[in-house]
Amino acid sequence: MNEVRIAAISAEPLDVDTHLAAVDDPALGGVTTFIGRVRDNDPDAQTPVVGLEYSSHPDAETALQTIAQKAAADAVGDARVVVAVSHRIGRLDVGDAAVVIAVAAEHRAEAFAVCRAVIEDIKTSLPVWKRQVESDGTTSWKGIGG
Repeated sequence: MNEVRIAAISAEPLDVDTHLAAVDDPALGGVTTFIGRVRDNDPDAQTPVVGLEYSSHPDAETALQTIAQKAAADAVGDARVVVAVSHRIGRLDVGDAAVVIAVAAEHRAEAFAVCRAVIEDIKTSLPVWKRQVESDGTTSWKGIGG
């Protein structure tokens, strides 16, 4: 049976170890992680990026749960998959984790596929928006999912 053990929108810093512990299962041999961090540059930015400000719709956590459940349900065959995923909101500095995903599955192929499906769906479907802040004070809004 596939499980989503964490699907959270959080104003607090994200902890990779918490996500890894959530998917820990001795029957599952493949574990993947993805960490999306704030970087100091963007192709559209004229000056260095100094931070991002994330905001979310009140239903974002429910949407994140649905994204994770769908990715787990779409795993190849009847492979068992466990997912933990969180997205940060609020002001983040360069280097801060904006997204953390951990996936455990019986085999690596399923773990990688589900992890990738989760982040791709977050980028297109999660009702979270980001405002990019540059070193010269310029700001710009980026689309759904960041």
